[in-house]
This record gives sequence, structure tokens and C-alpha cells, in this order.
Amino acid sequence: MTTLSAIPIHAAQQAPVHGETARAGAPEPIIRVRDLVVGFGSKIVMKGLNLDIRRGEILGFVGPSGQGKSVLTRTILGLVPKRAGTIEVFGEDVDGLTVARRRQIEQRWGVLFQQGALFSALTVKQNIQMPMREHLNLSERLLDEFARLKIEMVGLKPDAADKLPSELSGGMIKRAALARSLALDPEILFLDEPTSGLDPIGAGEFDDLVATLKQTLGLTVFMVTHDLDSLYTACDRIAALGDGQIIAQGTIAEMLESDHPWLRSYFHGKRGRAVVPQGGRHAQA
Repeated sequence: MTTLSAIPIHAAQQAPVHGETARAGAPEPIIRVRDLVVGFGSKIVMKGLNLDIRRGEILGFVGPSGQGKSVLTRTILGLVPKRAGTIEVFGEDVDGLTVARRRQIEQRWGVLFQQGALFSALTVKQNIQMPMREHLNLSERLLDEFARLKIEMVGLKPDAADKLPSELSGGMIKRAALARSLALDPEILFLDEPTSGLDPIGAGEFDDLVATLKQTLGLTVFMVTHDLDSLYTACDRIAALGDGQIIAQGTIAEMLESDHPWLRSYFHGKRGRAVVPQGGRHAQA
């Protein structure tokens, strides 16, 4: 059985959007994006986008292909420059951070890119240890122990530690990359299409794993996804991107009630109708 006990390995050095009902006592935003403008050449991808990611939630981020869902993640991470707007993480405007403070903030989030982005020449254990070696001063014994714990945490067998990425299945690559994203015990987890390429059983197991990790470790999760099953079973709220802005956000129930043409097509189309809420906390507001 997978042990999900968290062992700390370092010290942590708006107006409502259309479609979402205001809720008293909602958790504070751990990430706050306001009036964000992002473009590439003459193409503007984000057009004054506003979004809050609340502490302790799994927020699913959806939208038509090519509209810039992954761009938002990369902009928050500082991998894509913005043209205007503000991004606050942990209550701090990232534009005003010193280099040293920026590095401290970055240690408090983990990222799982769509294809895993594992270093092909390194074993799973070595991939997981990379962030630890960069940011922490640990003995080889502790590095090995913490890598073992992360491998166990994501449901991989112990012998996966010494395998190269080329020796792993698609599902194992996702889990190994997730283990690396958890290397520094982050508070925020960014997932970019985490179930893409997985079969329905593997995708469902991965959703369950993310939900369990969120609950056990107190994570905040920002999940870019096309997977309707993930939205129903794993996400607390959903935000939808359209034409460079958030067109709606709220629970699954609120998304199903939206009259927006794309949302109706997405949630009530042939694939949408095949996914039926099971009556849990995600089926009701």
C-alpha cells in the first residue's frame, strides 16, 4: 500500500467572473492573476485575463485547443513573458521579487509538464533528486531516502528507481514526473494535461492519486486538462478560457447550467453526455 505521509525536507523560506456564484468564506487566493496580457508577435493570446486559484483546491482549466491554456501556466511560472497585468503568488507580486526571493517562491511549487520532461539520461531516482541537489544540502543517504519516499508516494514500485525513462510505460513516466514535481514538498502543483496519452483505467487511477495527494498533503492544484472525467472526479472548481479571457468558472454543476455556446458544446456534446456525475461533492454546488 502506498504511504502518503508527508516528510518535510526543507523549511518554506476581484469582481466575480461571469458564471460563478459569490461564496462567503471562500478560501483565499494562493495565486491571483489580474488584467493579464500575453502575446507572441502580433498574436495576442491573453486579453486582460483575471483568475484566482484558491488555496487547497483542485482547479481544472479548460478551453478550446490552441487558445493558450498551457501558456497561462508558463506565464505564471515565468517561462513566458507577459505584456501587461499582475500575477501575485502567496500574496506577493512576482514583478517586485528579488532574484533570491523568486527562487524561494519557486521552491514552493512543483510542475508536471504534459510529456513528463524527464531527463532521458538520468534514472527515475536521479530525476527526482535533481531539484533536491539544486536547492538543498543533503547527504547521499538522505537523497536516496527521500527519492524512495517520493517514488512510493506516487504508486511506483521500488525497482522503478533505477530505470531510465525509456524503460518506463507512459503511465509510469507520468508518475515519475509527478514524483519529481513533489521533490521539494511544494504547496502548489501545476499539472499540464496529466492524463493525456493514458488509457481510461490509467487516467482514472492518476486522477485518484492527485485527489489523494491534494487531500493528504494540503496541496493546491492547477490542472490544465481536456479530460471530462478528470473534471468530474478530481476538480473542485473549473475555469474556462475563451478568446483570451475567463468566460466562466465554478463547480461542475454551474458549468452544466451555463448558456455559453462553447461550454454547452463541451459539457453537453456526445462525449460530455457520456460522463455523468456520481452525486459526490463535485456533482453539486
